[in-house]
Amino acid sequence: MTTMTEASVREFKMPDVGEGLTEAEILKWYVQPGDTVTDGQVVCEVETAKAAVELPIPYDGVVRELHFPEGTTVDVGTSIIAVDVSGGAAPAPAAEPQPEAVEAPAEPKPEGSGRQPVLVGYGVATSSTRRRPRKGPEVPVQQASTAIQTELNGHAPAAPAATVPAPATVPAPAGADRPLAKPPVRKLAKDLGVDLTTVVPTGPDGIITREDVHAAVAAATAAPQATEPAPAPTPAPAAAPASYDTARETRVPVKGVRKATAAAMVGSAFTAPHVTEFVTVDVTRTMKLVEELKQDKEFAGLRVNPLLLIAKALLVAIKRNPEINASWDEAAQEIVVKHYVNLGIAAATPRGLIVPNIKDAHAKTLPQLAESLGELVATAREGRTSPAAMQGGTVTITNVGVFGVDTGTPILNPGESAILAVGAIKLQPWVHKGKVKPRQVTTLALSFDHRLVDGELGSKVLADVAAVLEQPKRLITWA
Repeated sequence: MTTMTEASVREFKMPDVGEGLTEAEILKWYVQPGDTVTDGQVVCEVETAKAAVELPIPYDGVVRELHFPEGTTVDVGTSIIAVDVSGGAAPAPAAEPQPEAVEAPAEPKPEGSGRQPVLVGYGVATSSTRRRPRKGPEVPVQQASTAIQTELNGHAPAAPAATVPAPATVPAPAGADRPLAKPPVRKLAKDLGVDLTTVVPTGPDGIITREDVHAAVAAATAAPQATEPAPAPTPAPAAAPASYDTARETRVPVKGVRKATAAAMVGSAFTAPHVTEFVTVDVTRTMKLVEELKQDKEFAGLRVNPLLLIAKALLVAIKRNPEINASWDEAAQEIVVKHYVNLGIAAATPRGLIVPNIKDAHAKTLPQLAESLGELVATAREGRTSPAAMQGGTVTITNVGVFGVDTGTPILNPGESAILAVGAIKLQPWVHKGKVKPRQVTTLALSFDHRLVDGELGSKVLADVAAVLEQPKRLITWA
């Protein structure tokens, strides 16, 4: 038996995967004691107050111990996994295992001082590691809430493809240690049952892309299967559900994204004085333009929907009224006007409401904006929106119209000065060229921070958005 010294064991600590986060919940382990890991390999998935994130290990070795089971909330800076980097074999188990039994992760071990260091300048914090109730049956990534796609695309998604066994495509070149792919692509392949070593990469430097994985699935579906599919992995032991019923009530723990959202909305509502203005507008010409752009070769392969032109209309309005794109600095008693637009899109997900944003949206052409919106949709659908994608937003759009709602009074995203709510687009009687005709009509609502946006500025922005949607040629004349 190979003897390991303590010097050969590296402890991987829970990192701060956001800005100033102090804890994260371990959702899932992808490795077990005795497994060999390599630098950059994803070993677990954790959930913070902002998003679910996959954590890669920063060195090679053999897993010696998992310090916490799934469902445990761990302080940033606390060691979560021990890895033997000496190159020796995995240690023999301390106790004789039962036949066919699966080794359970070790329970949390108390530290001598009860205090653990945390990252990003937070000094030393008292350890408060605790185990939370496990979630209910896990929902596969590709089955994430249809509300996300409907919210962003304006229509319900197609039914997800059935899981297929690993396709027998061209194998990876001989001598390749591990296929090159980013963590989200690896997770997608795992969920679809695709062996990455059988996938032909088309990305730069031999990197496997999402499209490569989907192509492998399509090829496997079309080709006759010569072998039986690989058996499904052994399910994890049953655990307590995330919510529980009493005789007359259901109680759901408030945590993660929902907890953070609640705190942010309360803080925003009672810090920034909100004002909301409304306008009803004929968007018939915009809807016609949407249909025309779908046939334009410049938008081939891109999603074109009303949200795309609404987003562009808001960007045009901000360009004409740049003071709306600002934030209030309470400490410095200054108004900070941003010379860039990080456009947020509110999206409903199984973990709660999130607002990822398109960086530097003001500098993008219409096809580029369509591409960015498509990427935002795909990432949200897979539940892989990163904390960085939700930081630094300057103004937000929320599309309540997909639920058949005419309008609303949206609450500002913290740190932003304006949010535009888009209502349902409906065929209504409308006076057009002196006659009552059926027209496509919607109601827009703009909420803004009255500390830095007065009624005149807010009204100008809302009126400009409406004017562009009524006469989309202004996308050219005002751009």
